[in-house]
Amino acid sequence: MSMLLHLVFGFMAAFIGVIPPGLLNITAARISLNYGRKSAGIFAIGVVLVVVIQTAIALLFAKYLDQHPEIVHLLRQIAVGIFLCLTIYFFFIAKDTRRKRQTEVNKSGVGRFFLGMFLAAINLLPLPYWVYVSITFNGFGLFDFSLQSIVMCVIGSALGTMAMLMVYIQFFKRMKSKNSLNRINMNVVIGSITGIIAVFTFVKILNDII
Repeated sequence: MSMLLHLVFGFMAAFIGVIPPGLLNITAARISLNYGRKSAGIFAIGVVLVVVIQTAIALLFAKYLDQHPEIVHLLRQIAVGIFLCLTIYFFFIAKDTRRKRQTEVNKSGVGRFFLGMFLAAINLLPLPYWVYVSITFNGFGLFDFSLQSIVMCVIGSALGTMAMLMVYIQFFKRMKSKNSLNRINMNVVIGSITGIIAVFTFVKILNDII
């Protein structure tokens, strides 16, 4: 598989992975609405920097796991429990994101940049996502774990993440009402996503057993 195709793979996987409304893209949209596209862009750069590191770690870990299928099976079992716990947390424990929050104190560009890095760092879903996607596509012969391929995929991941964040920034900037985002409880959305992942992972475990 050529380096260009690995770049495209990284771009598309990241682009699709950021499509569902979540903490990072909704925060980028809110910053765009309240403080402008420039501030949102600085926030997005901070996010992408961390995503690059997360993607590289996930792919290197996936390379190791690909050589140890028994560990992959064990991690799937652990993942079901983790995603179920996350689902319960976001549905029943986490506060409703539609509630009004205190006005942010730090509004500088540097503050936006580090906010992006911080939120991306606590968002650990990209790690299992990239492990799962890379191993799955490797099984079909559509991805390999050579160093050059991983580097191109990481670059594509950065570009894909930035592209989708910019889509959110541009789209929500054009919305007439700033209150539109407040109608969505993002914890319910994220909880639904983790719940779906838990179900799919559980089904995969059952298929392996059968």
